[in-house]
Amino acid sequence: MKKIVSVVATVLMILAVSVPAYSHDRKKLRINEVMVANENSIVDDYGQRHGWIELFNSNFAPLEISSIFLSNDSTNPKKYPVPIGDVNTEIATRQHVVFFLDGEPNKGTFHTNFVLVPGEENWLGIYDADGTLIDAVTVPAEIGTDQSYARTEDGSGGWAIRYGNENDYITPSSANIIKDTNKKIDEFREKDENGFGMTLMAMAIVFTALLVLCLCFYGIGKMGAAISRMNKMRAHGVSREKAREEALEHDSGEEIAAIIMALHEHLNAHDSESTVLTINKVKRAYSPWNSKIYGLRELPNRH
Repeated sequence: MKKIVSVVATVLMILAVSVPAYSHDRKKLRINEVMVANENSIVDDYGQRHGWIELFNSNFAPLEISSIFLSNDSTNPKKYPVPIGDVNTEIATRQHVVFFLDGEPNKGTFHTNFVLVPGEENWLGIYDADGTLIDAVTVPAEIGTDQSYARTEDGSGGWAIRYGNENDYITPSSANIIKDTNKKIDEFREKDENGFGMTLMAMAIVFTALLVLCLCFYGIGKMGAAISRMNKMRAHGVSREKAREEALEHDSGEEIAAIIMALHEHLNAHDSESTVLTINKVKRAYSPWNSKIYGLRELPNRH
């Protein structure tokens, strides 16, 4: 019964901690990129082009966005509710999702019930289920066709118009900064051309891991011995305090010293071969006194 109560209490504690954390994580959802007029950019699942908005999960954990709201009107924050029950509304860690602003919500979860107006300022906002504003942006009127308004970095930084050339990528459903090389790896390669540093680092990591494993196994062995000793004491009805007193009583330093001195005196009292035993088989000489045949009664002689 106690175990059942403990399990139920643990589950309730986990739920109590996870629910506030879940609501707090949504506050890290960000508008990442917006396109108002789309003629040559991405197409939706019906093969048509519309304006779109990209949301970015800046958490380092998956984020479920069903029941949030998208709106282009600050006076109507719950204009488009993201439906519940779509498995695609869970955004993976540090990933993106695109909603098409086509005014046709009957086409699916990722099709809103409003559109953006080219040549005008367009305000966009995302709201939590309780109506709290999570993030918002005002797209400038001067943004042109097939141009996007994007953050300089995913989920953070300022905003800038992207024209779609080789230095200004338009990146729906992908990172706003496209990296073809890793700067840290390039620097390390320049400083360690022959790979000696990498070799030493790898060996240090391996030996450190082995040392940690050794210490862990040593500690587990000690813990196992202690638990086994405690179980034996419990089986014999001996308390921990009593066992400690007996250990101190019988294993005192004076008794150990006396035993060592006695052994020393005993070993030094004999010659160097005192521990060598020689066993010889002795052949006993014949004697009528120890012969049993003479102790038998002789049979009488017949005449």
